[in-house]
Amino acid sequence: MYHHTNVFKNESKLDINYVPPRLPHRHFQLNLLNQFFRFVLENPGKMAQRVLITGNVGTGKTVLSQHFGLEMARKAKERGINLNYVHVNCRECKGSLFMILQRAILNFHPHFPKRGYSAEELLQTLIQILDEQNAYLILATDELEALIQIGGSDPLYKLTRIQEDRLKAPQRFSLICILREPKYLDSLDHSTRSTLQHNIIRLEEYSLSKLQDILKDRVDLAFKYGTVSTSTLHFIAELASSEGGDARYGIELLWRAGKYADALQLSEVSPECVRKAAADVYPVVRKDIIFSLSLHEKLFLLGITRYFKHSEAAYLSMGEAEGAYAVVCEEYDEKKRGHTQLWKYVKKLSALGIIRTELSSVGQRGKTTCISLPGVPASDLEQELTKILSTEKRRSNPHVN
Repeated sequence: MYHHTNVFKNESKLDINYVPPRLPHRHFQLNLLNQFFRFVLENPGKMAQRVLITGNVGTGKTVLSQHFGLEMARKAKERGINLNYVHVNCRECKGSLFMILQRAILNFHPHFPKRGYSAEELLQTLIQILDEQNAYLILATDELEALIQIGGSDPLYKLTRIQEDRLKAPQRFSLICILREPKYLDSLDHSTRSTLQHNIIRLEEYSLSKLQDILKDRVDLAFKYGTVSTSTLHFIAELASSEGGDARYGIELLWRAGKYADALQLSEVSPECVRKAAADVYPVVRKDIIFSLSLHEKLFLLGITRYFKHSEAAYLSMGEAEGAYAVVCEEYDEKKRGHTQLWKYVKKLSALGIIRTELSSVGQRGKTTCISLPGVPASDLEQELTKILSTEKRRSNPHVN
């Protein structure tokens, strides 16, 4: 009888739009957002707020804002305050202020006409709706650079100054602006730029240990117990760390690796599944790089790939790599090189991005170099190396069949 193995218990927890119940290593920034907007709960309508969140891809800008918005709306509801949080991606809206405001209005009136208004009219309409419903709105404009690139200062000026002539009326409209780098603000006029630079929350890149904590949370939420080992988790975190501390990339790798494990009917997510996932997301090893290696660099790399192909380990030691290389040299009738030369191969292959190296972790005697194969499945690389070596052997000895 066919039995399907599934490593997931709820893979939706790895979806890009999922907002987790807690945000590891973003507690300070979350508390800062709460402080900036505490007036909404304590004195609604007394003031409006504008906050800027910046950080590189995968630093948690979007999920930080969404987590805050959901919690703020929940707390407001408990106090009988009609607070709405609306998250809009400016790139998805093609950098159009009209489309951004339209999405905000549809949150209150799902059947609001999609044509027949200018952006200025929509902005006035939005404020009118907030007044009529005694409501408050925190509008989060994600990927703000798209709006700046298309409209320059004008759209942001309108968003930040809409309530200037309402000093005696309730202040109902607050703004969270999310963008990758503050340099995008340089193209704005001084007045608009200064308005957005009062309250800035900067998100630094996640370190390797922080990525491990984030991924561990997602593993607990999305995978069955015991299907993702500590070493595999560390391997994924290491790959995400090499991509600039990109947690989003790490979560995608985790999901794809899980899908490979299911497709291969494995009971757990192996390092080879992670390598296959990494090759899908960012194919990093090109054939011309492999061709450019010397004979013994290829033989050394072949030994490493064979080790990983037949092992569930995510790393091998320098000694294990030398042993695997010696076996390959015997197979190809080549005299093996010494340790010093092999160390040079390791440094070159690492510089080319084909392998990755790190010092052994605590628990092993002494310090040794651990080698991983991050960017391509071991089976695929072994096949390519074997093909290239076979071709080179025929060329060097055309009389051999």
